[in-house]
Amino acid sequence: MRAQFVLSEIGVGLRRNLTMTIAVVVSVALSLALAGASLLVRDQVNSMKDYWYDKVEVSIYFCAKADHNSPQCASGAATNDQIQQVKSELDKLTPLVQSSTFETPTEAYQHFKESNPDNPLLAAVGPEAMPASWRVKLSDPTKYDVIQSQFAGKPGVKSVEDQRKILENLFGLLRGLQTAAFVIMTLMLCVALLLIVNTVRVSAFSRRRETGIMRLVGASNFYVQMPFIAEAAFAALLGAGLASLLLLGGHFFVQGWLAKKVAFIHFIGLSSVLAVIPLMVVVGMLMAGIAAFFTLRKYLKV
Repeated sequence: MRAQFVLSEIGVGLRRNLTMTIAVVVSVALSLALAGASLLVRDQVNSMKDYWYDKVEVSIYFCAKADHNSPQCASGAATNDQIQQVKSELDKLTPLVQSSTFETPTEAYQHFKESNPDNPLLAAVGPEAMPASWRVKLSDPTKYDVIQSQFAGKPGVKSVEDQRKILENLFGLLRGLQTAAFVIMTLMLCVALLLIVNTVRVSAFSRRRETGIMRLVGASNFYVQMPFIAEAAFAALLGAGLASLLLLGGHFFVQGWLAKKVAFIHFIGLSSVLAVIPLMVVVGMLMAGIAAFFTLRKYLKV
């Protein structure tokens, strides 16, 4: 097959169906950009879990004087013996317990003051209102239930809290965004497929005389189909290129502006975006080529 003939036929098809080709390029670009964004959000969630779950702690809070109205602290503030009893039991949980740090009420008050400098409660409460606690770092943060079941309800223990709960809302939001991107991506892929099918049909119909002559002179199915398949694949390639630019633009926006505003999030790097781009190109061209192949089967019966 002459490559020059195929290229000339691609140009003819694109010019004849310019508006539909533009629609195909845009729809493929949006659907692939959403597909890439969905993959990147998944990588972002996994990266944040690895980054933050390694830093979260389980806090075992002890009863303070101000907690006398709490059912767990009816016997009053925790004694030193109760605090040391918890420490001795934590030592027995090695290797699950990687380390444990005791925080005094004064240290807790200082941390609260640094984290909430404008809180009006600072003028009304002092260190005595803050509970002492053991800050426990686990080798496997997912096994928080072991600490919860063993220490919750013990004498002098007010509560056992896992910092992961604070992060779960954020991860839930990101997973929701990923799901929404996946749903929209699926709809856009369906739209892109329909546009590709219609474009190929219109192109085949407008060139039915040429294809009929080619069949009469003995041209093979592959020879007749190839210009149309290549035309659809080329339009998908343009869409994949536009989708790649959208993802790269989104990455530089995140790194150049959003990362400075949201410093507590560890954003994925450019390598993750570059790893997704080849996949988008392959998927886009395969999708267009396969759709064109099955659409053209009926037009080979000349």
